[in-house]
Amino acid sequence: MEYSKEFKEALSEFTAKEKDKLILRLLRKDRILSHRLYFELIDVETVDDKRNQMESLIQSEVLEAAKKYGRTKYFLPKIRKVSAQITEHVKITTDKFGEVSLSLLLIAEVLKNLPKSGNHYKLFIYLLNKLFRAFLLTKKLDADYFLELKADYEAVNALILLNKNLKEIALDNKLSFAWFDPENIPDNFDVVLKEIKAQGLLR
Repeated sequence: MEYSKEFKEALSEFTAKEKDKLILRLLRKDRILSHRLYFELIDVETVDDKRNQMESLIQSEVLEAAKKYGRTKYFLPKIRKVSAQITEHVKITTDKFGEVSLSLLLIAEVLKNLPKSGNHYKLFIYLLNKLFRAFLLTKKLDADYFLELKADYEAVNALILLNKNLKEIALDNKLSFAWFDPENIPDNFDVVLKEIKAQGLLR
């Protein structure tokens, strides 16, 4: 929604007290915005602190889900919830590097703790979609981050290669293992991904 000059002028005429009441009312209706303002204005924890907490949460939540759910159909919804927590973290902290590193950690932890029974196809496609998005987001980062992400990508790469079924599904969906080195992700990866999805893949 675009705000007209008249609307902005009307808002500027509010008293400080009226503005405070309006802001608090809006914050009560928008939990993410409320947390983001708290983080930006008074939280003593840094982005790195928040990211470290998320790393611990991902590891513990995935392990707990693996112990609790022996079948993929119950395991996957829990993983989606953990992914949603990563999204919330990014919205609150604007942690673009963490959006990639935490997603790669989630993929790695899931592959280390796969359910013993059930068809893994939907789970694998879900993870591949997250991986392709990580490739896309990596190309939007400053190249200085590539070295930091290399070990995370190598860990995911090794885990995929250990899983014959996942490796075959990955290749069928046009995954290039060269992309696990961030330097080798194509500059036009957005176009590459669009073409892959246009072929009906990654679903």
